[in-house]
Amino acid sequence: MKTALRHAVQLVASIFVLATAIVRADPASDLRHLQQRWAEVNYQLEGKTQLSAFEQLADDADRAVAASANNAELLIWRGIIRSTWAGARGGLGALGLVKDAKADFETALQLDAQALQGSAYTSLGSLYYQVPGWPIGFGNDARAEELLKKALDVNPDGIDSNYFYGCYLIDAERYPEAREYLLKAQHAAPRPGRALADSGRQDEIAAALASIAGK
Repeated sequence: MKTALRHAVQLVASIFVLATAIVRADPASDLRHLQQRWAEVNYQLEGKTQLSAFEQLADDADRAVAASANNAELLIWRGIIRSTWAGARGGLGALGLVKDAKADFETALQLDAQALQGSAYTSLGSLYYQVPGWPIGFGNDARAEELLKKALDVNPDGIDSNYFYGCYLIDAERYPEAREYLLKAQHAAPRPGRALADSGRQDEIAAALASIAGK
């Protein structure tokens, strides 16, 4: 009887160890998944299919963040997913997602402002110029430019840091400056493992340049 009980306890312990190994956090793997799936959802899907996929990806990001406390990179990517989902969704109903994204970026900056080459600065700055101002939202152009310039200080040659500052400058009708930064983004070095994201971003850069041709 004692032998059977001991074997049962050992079996339970083995199952617990196995379960712990299965759910153990793997931040690097989670990060790659979020980046790759985001590019697929953002650039290859449309309509209700895209919105549903963003919702699922946001759930994935929640689980990754929960499994890796205080990981600035995962917080940044959860914020990117939430803010992009909000843009696809549109309307005032998306404002809650945008506010959640803002909180993710701010927390990431507190943890590690240099994470992902200053991507939290880039993403938070882009929110500040795209979101309506008070009393609807928190938009603030001066704050946006401050953050976007900090992103460029960290990553002066990056595709995203230059692209989003260029878009801000278009919004501010500072077209010659915008063209300068967009061209720099267009010639940015490819990012390893991010071919789909780079291709989609290059299409956006080309569209932004076309929108200010002759201005």
